[in-house]
Amino acid sequence: MDADDRKTLAGARGAATRLPAQDLERARRFYSEKLGLEPVDERPGGLLYRCGQSEFALFESAGTSSGAFTQMGWTVDDIEAVVAELRGRGVEFEQVELPGLCTRGGIAEIEGNYPGKGAGGERGAWFRDSEGNMLGIGQPVA
Repeated sequence: MDADDRKTLAGARGAATRLPAQDLERARRFYSEKLGLEPVDERPGGLLYRCGQSEFALFESAGTSSGAFTQMGWTVDDIEAVVAELRGRGVEFEQVELPGLCTRGGIAEIEGNYPGKGAGGERGAWFRDSEGNMLGIGQPVA
């Protein structure tokens, strides 16, 4: 990293997602009961979660998300097992029907991948949390 990177976001120590929640306690229950996640820290109006090397926060907000696009996603090793487990906990997966992308059993086959992530494509699945935020799960395939 050169000195100029430290003066821009290219030199940031990391990036994290922030998701709005109209009802923070309802969101806490959803993330705990449905996703098996517990906050690692909290402050008035906010809950912080960690997954691997990443973190995200839920924050109390009077606004709502449109839920029209993926706001955050997780990378998993076995998407079928994760989808099955989450379904068993009551998570409802989106059925997507778009040109070149459709889900079967809640999982889509996605052609291509970013070159830096290796050859092949990805398998994906999407669901909404209790606050209407669209969340995704992805599994790279060779």
